[in-house]
Amino acid sequence: MGGKCPHRKVKKRRFSHKTARRDKFLVKGDDAIHEELRKPHADLKSLAPDEDLPGMGQFYCLHCDRYFSSVSVRDDHFKTKKHKRRVKQMMGPAPHCQLDAELAAGMGMPDNGPKLMSM
Repeated sequence: MGGKCPHRKVKKRRFSHKTARRDKFLVKGDDAIHEELRKPHADLKSLAPDEDLPGMGQFYCLHCDRYFSSVSVRDDHFKTKKHKRRVKQMMGPAPHCQLDAELAAGMGMPDNGPKLMSM
C-alpha cells in the first residue's frame, strides 16, 4: 500500500530574497558594459554619491556592473572566480547586440545580394 505519507506537508517554494535584491537595481547588458570598457579612461567620470546604492555608490566594479558597501568587500570581489571569468569575457570579442539578434531572426535589414549592373 504505497503512496504519500498523509501527515507530511508539501514544502512551498520560498521566494528568494537574494533574487529580489539582485533585481532591485537595473543591470546593464553585456554589450553596454563592453562599450564602456573600450572608452578611454579619461572619459570615465568619478562616481557621484547616491543614497539608493550600496556604499553610497562609491565602490563599483565596472566589469560586473555591481556596487559594494565598502572597499574591502569590493577588493574581496576582485579575487573571486566570477569576477575573473567576467574580466576574461569582457576582454575578448564583443558580445552580441540587439542588431545581431534581429538579423539572425530575419527581422533586420534585408540582404538583397549584389546589385546587378544595368546596361
